[in-house]
Amino acid sequence: MADTIEILRREMEAAAGALDFEEARRIRDRINLMRGGADAVEVAQADTSGLERQQPGAMGLGTSRQRPITPPGWKPPPKPDLRTSGRKRK
Repeated sequence: MADTIEILRREMEAAAGALDFEEARRIRDRINLMRGGADAVEVAQADTSGLERQQPGAMGLGTSRQRPITPPGWKPPPKPDLRTSGRKRK
């Protein structure tokens, strides 16, 4: 298995050197699957097109939630007036 990972690593470096980053990404995902315990047959049959890395700090550590997207034309509400907030009306 170490030989296979080494061969895939060389292929990934060659693809990156040839500026074929999509192929390098696919090979990287196959290497990660093998390191995770999958054998070579499972890795060859795996569809890695939908795998995406989580962006660190997107919505907290360890979550896969995306950042909220505001609707087009949305404006934040006005900030409260500091001179009048926190006072009771009589």
